[in-house]
Amino acid sequence: MVRDGYYYGFALVAVAVLVRLLTGGWAWTAVPFLLAAFFLWFFRDPRREIPQGEGLVVSPADGKLTEIARVQTPGGERLRLSIFLSVFNVHVNRAPVAGTILGVTYQHGLYLNAMNPDSAEKNEQNTVVLGTDDGYEISFKQIAGLLARRIVFNKREGDRVQRGDRVGLIKFGSRTDLLLPGNFEVLVQNGQKVKGGSTVLARGPVVGGERTETSD
Repeated sequence: MVRDGYYYGFALVAVAVLVRLLTGGWAWTAVPFLLAAFFLWFFRDPRREIPQGEGLVVSPADGKLTEIARVQTPGGERLRLSIFLSVFNVHVNRAPVAGTILGVTYQHGLYLNAMNPDSAEKNEQNTVVLGTDDGYEISFKQIAGLLARRIVFNKREGDRVQRGDRVGLIKFGSRTDLLLPGNFEVLVQNGQKVKGGSTVLARGPVVGGERTETSD
């Protein structure tokens, strides 16, 4: 359970108790109790088994892949994988690879529907750049959606993270984009449902030409 879930849940339980004391009945307590149950469920943080193997990139979020595309950036060709998170998905973000955080850039913006392609550039977002031990730069964006109103990132520039580590949270519906070097091999298909920290999205070249395979 993410800590925020306890804050929302217990606060609403307190509201329900107060309503019960003021009205003398239970009928009006149904709404705050239901909302409390929803928030406790929404902020769930299930344990995940992190795949092992050289060069693997795991999903930074739960949700559905809505785009796999090659895009041109100032740093060259990149692979962009977009994951849409509905209100029913786990909203904890995880590190896609092991490495060092090279940069964290927050951008104020709009709250367009996360399914809208313009949301990747215009919405409120937080971009994180990771440097891997193999010398690659991999970045991911936490993008606020129509309902999301807060992006949380718990790490700082210079911090070391391991593949699958919890790094943040986007509250309510949102989107997460992953940018990989153009020579990485994508192992998933558009429209596929993925789980943060456990679904392998791609595999990159490994220094020395050796690669450890993992079983599905």
